[in-house]
Amino acid sequence: MLLIAAALLTASMHSLGVVEAPDAPPTPAVVAVHSVSALSEDAPVPLPVMTGGQITPDEVAHARGRTFLDDLTRLSTDDLRTAGTDAAVVAVPQDDPPEAAEVAVWWAGLDGDERQVLETLAPAVVGNLDGVPYDVRDRANRVVLTAALAAPTTPASESAMLGQVRKSLHTEPGDPYRSLITLDTRGAGRAAIAIGDLATAADVTVVVPGMFFTVTGQMVDFTATANDLAAEQATLAPVAAAVPGDGTGNGVAVVAWMGYRTPDLSNILSLGLAETGAARLERAVAGLRAVRGVQEPRLNIVAHSYGSTTALIALASGRMTADSLTVLGSPGSSVRTASQLAVDPDEVFVGNAHSDPIAGSGYFGTDPGSASFGATALDLGTSAGIVDGDVFRRPVGHNDYLKPGTASLHDVALVAVGRGDLVRERQRRGEGGGDSVVPGSPDMYLVRPQDLQQQRD
Repeated sequence: MLLIAAALLTASMHSLGVVEAPDAPPTPAVVAVHSVSALSEDAPVPLPVMTGGQITPDEVAHARGRTFLDDLTRLSTDDLRTAGTDAAVVAVPQDDPPEAAEVAVWWAGLDGDERQVLETLAPAVVGNLDGVPYDVRDRANRVVLTAALAAPTTPASESAMLGQVRKSLHTEPGDPYRSLITLDTRGAGRAAIAIGDLATAADVTVVVPGMFFTVTGQMVDFTATANDLAAEQATLAPVAAAVPGDGTGNGVAVVAWMGYRTPDLSNILSLGLAETGAARLERAVAGLRAVRGVQEPRLNIVAHSYGSTTALIALASGRMTADSLTVLGSPGSSVRTASQLAVDPDEVFVGNAHSDPIAGSGYFGTDPGSASFGATALDLGTSAGIVDGDVFRRPVGHNDYLKPGTASLHDVALVAVGRGDLVRERQRRGEGGGDSVVPGSPDMYLVRPQDLQQQRD
């Protein structure tokens, strides 16, 4: 056991890309809203004032579900300002939030003044409420980020963490916009950054990291990895599209989701963080579905190392579904077969790289790459380097899966745009133990993505 733990530690010290409702409350009293001059000398525009005053910030901190949401709008302006920085109030959307579908209905029912006041005075609350539109959450979280970095009282460790978030949001001209859709400044922090437009993308991929990933240590590299995957998907999507113009949206978006605390040496042997992370992942996905409504995108989960354990638990919970799941370098989970997952078994893929000591270990339970699991094994682990004239190199080790130029990045991108049938030669593993080799289309993997783009043009 200690030997495996040592291998987990050694293999996970770098990032995988560049380098892991309650009963309905009584109807609240109507809140009077009216415009006044700026509430502070720094306010650039007049801000509406909430004059409800029927409740206190402490009562809001103890409310849950729809009651929490309605109570926010019952606060006076001054009390909302206080609640917006109250640790107990801010913790509710982060740790015990209302259902995302309920949040979406609540937000849609607010008038413009109410939304403006909530976003301005309680950005740490609004920015982390799954079900609130992503452009609103991005603005709110950026306000929190900027304010905390500018505050002289912000601890050095928190400033370092937030500095990495700010650096992760940087883009060059022509790059897709990056949205800060989760920001938790407590402890080691949590953050999620979306590459592309989550409100309109036809294909949305959530990348879940493994152990030893922290916002301070890996957020920049992890976001760069998500960007590489988004670029690969964007190149392949127009060529590989099975049903062009199906009305579900346009383009791709990839989320660098460091939305849970990953294990370190103090809890490396525990599944507790995976279970907590699974619940957070379920809520994040529910938020996407609530915001998109009937225009739901194709949803893909790509999970690495301990993140695969987290994702497998989430997809076996009965509370989350996905259109595809790709696990890379997995140490296993309590899920025994692909049929237990809320994903079509034909859309469950497993990648094990050459010389990856974690992949196939089954350390946390059943190995999803085993023949009995019923997933499709990507052809990644037979040898290292470029093989048989292939233009993509095979990944090596535990942290190589999503690096540019690898077969694994290319295959993961194909799966994420709905064309897992076009990945390189793969092995379909049946739950009865039988294997069958399914050749991929040479048209898609014997050329580079840029060649495909040229053919399309």
